[in-house]
Amino acid sequence: MKRLFKVALVAGFMMLTAGYAKAQSKIGYIDFNAVIDALPEIKGVQTSLQTYQKTFVDQLQAMQTELQTKGDAYQKNSKTMTDATRIASENELQDINKRMQDLNNTAQQQIEAKKNELGKPLFEKVRAAINAVAKEKGYNYVIDSGTTNLIVSPPGDDLLASVKLKLGLK
Repeated sequence: MKRLFKVALVAGFMMLTAGYAKAQSKIGYIDFNAVIDALPEIKGVQTSLQTYQKTFVDQLQAMQTELQTKGDAYQKNSKTMTDATRIASENELQDINKRMQDLNNTAQQQIEAKKNELGKPLFEKVRAAINAVAKEKGYNYVIDSGTTNLIVSPPGDDLLASVKLKLGLK
């Protein structure tokens, strides 16, 4: 009987502490990208990024035009070319194609780096606002609902309105 009482007492204590621990963890959620998109500074970042991206697009279009022109000339004159000229033309076309692929890869990397560079101050600003709101409201964890599919999410735990208010957004 004493043993049963001890087991019941330990089980009851565990249930109480589990309930207490659960009550201590408060989880909120926010769509991080929705806050970023609401910032007025995002338009300037997007414009700068599009301008930067256009330089690569223009280079690629010029290379595409060169490839098309030389490819058409090769098709037109390939039957009358000597073997050495044909091989040189084929090598030149392959070289242009390789340079285009290299430029495309480099452009993607540089555009991503520029996006991170331009967006970093905005991300830090939003992250600081989220941290401040979470601290004010007593949230231990905040989940990005834009990247996570929340099955059940009570409206009281959505911090979007509070963070927008903190940032002075409508």
